[in-house]
Amino acid sequence: MGRLSPGWLVALCAAILAVAVWLPWLTTSADGGGRANALGGIVGSLSLPPRFGAGQLIALLASALIVAGAMAARGLSARAASSAALAISVLIGALTMWYYRLNVHPPISAGYGFYIGAGVTVVAIVLSVWTMVVAWSSVGRRS
Repeated sequence: MGRLSPGWLVALCAAILAVAVWLPWLTTSADGGGRANALGGIVGSLSLPPRFGAGQLIALLASALIVAGAMAARGLSARAASSAALAISVLIGALTMWYYRLNVHPPISAGYGFYIGAGVTVVAIVLSVWTMVVAWSSVGRRS
């Protein structure tokens, strides 16, 4: 039985993030209440502009992070894949902060999906650094 590589944990975090974008990222109690997910789905009185935004890009980058994490875990271009995983996870973190800055203002507050997504993103960044250290320190070693 093989050992669990940090690349698989990065892929797991990205899969959790891919699910979290469907959870409520924004909530409000004004005008009868409402909520919205990162993809732009709205229920209730909340309104968002109809455009491709940070939430949709986070969902797309989560799938790219799954691939990069799995490639690093399998040793397929491990150095490049681990570097890409770190870059993608940092970009997702920046997009998450941008999403918050654009959309969260009174009476709109962040929902539990946002906090799950932000937390998983921070964990993915840390695990991506670990994946990168493992990939770059195993120069010339094969298992």
